Amino acid sequence: MKTLFSEENSVQAVLDRLGQCEDPRVKEVITALVSHLHGFIKDVEPTMDEWFRGIDFLTRTGQKCDDVRQEYILLSDILGVSMLCESINNRKPTGATEATVQGPWHAEGSPERALGENMCDDGVGEPCWVEGRVTDVDGNPIPGAKLDIWQTNAEGDYQVSSHDQPEGNQRAIFRTDDQGRYYFAATLPVSYAVPTDGPVGELLNSMGRHAMRPAHMHFMISAPGYDGLTTHLFVDGDPYLDSDAVFGVRDSLIVQFASADPASASSRNLPAEHVQVAFDFVLTKAG
Repeated sequence: MKTLFSEENSVQAVLDRLGQCEDPRVKEVITALVSHLHGFIKDVEPTMDEWFRGIDFLTRTGQKCDDVRQEYILLSDILGVSMLCESINNRKPTGATEATVQGPWHAEGSPERALGENMCDDGVGEPCWVEGRVTDVDGNPIPGAKLDIWQTNAEGDYQVSSHDQPEGNQRAIFRTDDQGRYYFAATLPVSYAVPTDGPVGELLNSMGRHAMRPAHMHFMISAPGYDGLTTHLFVDGDPYLDSDAVFGVRDSLIVQFASADPASASSRNLPAEHVQVAFDFVLTKAG
């Protein structure tokens, strides 16, 4: 006889219904979900009004999602769940570049650009030069590695969420040369607020938290035979490094964007006054 439902044995009453579940991973996940969710309810003891407010919050979160904006990813981000999943799934060996959150604004189909090209199409922002190598953990170069890069414009808006930017602005795909090198022009990243016009913004406000992310540039790097890497470069000295709204900052990814030698400007097709940063990305072999 299956367990009848009561407050005391609610977990077992639900788990007794999993006898016909044939997928062991589904059974494992649902067992943990039910156990933790019922434990949460018993700990908090929400009123029925509070419970339906929670359901309404989740409903509105889904309604805020579309083909550009993913409010559930944002919810996962601001609760630290995205970073926890990244940490669990990217336990890298010593020397490999650390991963961080992808965020909700990555878009497929960024323009392929030649090494050295500028990915800022609107010409607004502090000019910046970015260079480095992509290698394995032994320091061997990885030729032909794909770097899918994106960031906000100087106003803190991503092109995919903004209708007043050129298509592909601040987005690019570069490929490393035969020495594993990459280099391109851009603009110095700026700090910005995650969207606050939806239910996740309401939640942030109710928690007394700000919505700011420290200045950063996104990188998604891949190469045949290697594990993919999704990460950021953060601007050293940004005031939000210690309070990133999505908990994405790692010490190893904080880099200094320093003033560049004006003599390098002509070869980079940049103004004499610009900043530069160098960073080597280290991938791990697949499997």
